[in-house]
Amino acid sequence: MAKRLLHGVVAAVMACAMGTAGANEAAPASADPVLEARVMAISSELRCLVCQNQTIADSHAELAVDLRTQVREMLQAGKTEQQITDYMTARYGDFVLYRPPFKAATALLWIGPAVMVLVGLGALFAVLRRRSRMAADQFEPEDPDHVA
Repeated sequence: MAKRLLHGVVAAVMACAMGTAGANEAAPASADPVLEARVMAISSELRCLVCQNQTIADSHAELAVDLRTQVREMLQAGKTEQQITDYMTARYGDFVLYRPPFKAATALLWIGPAVMVLVGLGALFAVLRRRSRMAADQFEPEDPDHVA
């Protein structure tokens, strides 16, 4: 199981590395700077499905380039930002959104870290409180012959 996970992680890292290997700053695909700015604004809100830790605006993976082209074509066809985002979400799920919405399916992503911190602080408080109530003779004496 761990070996498969390791192979999956290595494959994802290599896919990102191959997507960026030898890649220079991409020239805008459109002569219209306003259109290109809109493409980049929408692309910065969509996650690269290959790299997963980058937006499609930042990624040079082939899929990210294809998705940026698709966003550009949809904007040229008159689609709004919301229509494009809805299309991408319908096709790839909430995972494609760099900032997924708060709903039942994504609640753990938003609340999980706070819950983990609270549980950790609660456990620390419980241990420290229990130790403060212990008498001094309940602790193991230091062994002068023991070298750490």
